[in-house]
Amino acid sequence: MSTDPDTDESSPPEPSETVSERSASEVDTDSVTFSREGIRIGFLTCAPIAIGVAGYGVAFGVLARQSGLSVAEAALMSAVVLAGASQIVAVELWADPIPIATVVFATFAINLRYSLMGAALEPWFRHLTSKQVYGSLFFMVDENWALTMREFKSGGSLGAFLLGSGIVLWLFWVASTILGATVGGAIGEPEQYGFDFILAAVFVALAVELWDGSSTLLPWLVALGTAIAAANVFPGQWYILIGGIAAALVEVIRHDG
Repeated sequence: MSTDPDTDESSPPEPSETVSERSASEVDTDSVTFSREGIRIGFLTCAPIAIGVAGYGVAFGVLARQSGLSVAEAALMSAVVLAGASQIVAVELWADPIPIATVVFATFAINLRYSLMGAALEPWFRHLTSKQVYGSLFFMVDENWALTMREFKSGGSLGAFLLGSGIVLWLFWVASTILGATVGGAIGEPEQYGFDFILAAVFVALAVELWDGSSTLLPWLVALGTAIAAANVFPGQWYILIGGIAAALVEVIRHDG
C-alpha cells in the first residue's frame, strides 16, 4: 500500500480500503493456525462434494477390475494415488506386460498441475511445519484445493482445512473404489450391461467439467487429431501421451508466443 509523502505515516487507511481488498500476503497469512477445528470444518464443508466424487470412484473400481486388478489392488491404488483422472488413464493403459514408461509419463503429465496448485498455497502454508504441510498436500485434489483457496482468500486462517477436506474425499474415494471393484468383479460380461462404455462416459463427464469456453476447443482438437494419427503409427497406448503432449505444446505456444 503506497503512502502520500505529504501525509503523516501513522494516519489510518482510507475508509474505502477494506481487508478483503488487500493482498493475502498482507492480511491473511500471518494468522494461519493448524488445529482440530480446522480439520473438522474442512471435513464437514467438503462432505457433500465427496459424495459426488464417489460416483467416479465406483466407475474407477469397475474399470480397474475389467483391466485385471483385484479389489485389493484397486483399493491400494486409490488410497496411495488419490488422483481420479490419472488412475483411470493408468488402468486404461494396463496390459501384460505393463507399459511402465507410458503409464509413468502419462500420469506425470496429468498430475503436473498439482505442483502449481501447491505453489499457490505457499503464502499460507509457509507458517506451518513440514509435517503439517506435506501431510495436507498428500490429500490435495482439485475439489478441496479450490475450497481451501476460497477459505484463505476470504480471510480464513484454518491451516488444517485442506487436510480435513482431503480426508473426507479420501474416505469416499477409497470406499467407492472398493464398491465398484466388487461389483465389477461380479459382472461376467460387462458388454451385456453396457459397462464397457463406462470409460468413455467418465471422460465425457470430465470433459464437460473442464470445458472453459471456445478457448478450450483448439487444444482439444489438436489432442484428438494427433492421438488418432499416432494410433495408426505407434503400437500400444502411446497415442494417449502423444496427443496430450501435442495439446500442451499448442497451449505453451499460444500463451507465450
